[in-house]
Amino acid sequence: MTIFSARLLKHKFCMEELRKIGAEVMEIEGIMFIVKYHKNNLNIQYLYRINPDNTYLLERIKPYALLLSEHPSEESVITAIKNDIDQFKNARQSKNFDDFVKIDKDLTKIVRYFEDLYLYYNINKDDIELLKNEVQNMAKAILEVKDRSERVYHKTEPKSFQ
Repeated sequence: MTIFSARLLKHKFCMEELRKIGAEVMEIEGIMFIVKYHKNNLNIQYLYRINPDNTYLLERIKPYALLLSEHPSEESVITAIKNDIDQFKNARQSKNFDDFVKIDKDLTKIVRYFEDLYLYYNINKDDIELLKNEVQNMAKAILEVKDRSERVYHKTEPKSFQ
């Protein structure tokens, strides 16, 4: 009973931390949580859940779907959400923000197209090579753009460029 009480106390603290930054939290069955942040022309939503091994899986569901990370504690999830919101606040200042979000949504669609392609069709080796090359070209273009762009956010490190 003590473990449950300590966990419940930590959970209530986490919910309060999210509400302090203006987020709305919806709890589903005590194991899944939807966090909505609607402020300063930002509409961001997250979903996190408790896994069977008592870790937490965090996803961003708006403005586009993205599996973010797995966390050892709910406090770690809340820190990640706060950091993500802070990054979006910063990115929102860019005049290109809406274009970035549109590109990200298009990339998400491409992942789904690709999955449907290999689940439903028999693809020949030449076409596989074509797709591999296109993906490598896109990754190379992203790294080239990063290298010639000014970094504007320094509170955390990028997760993919390490």
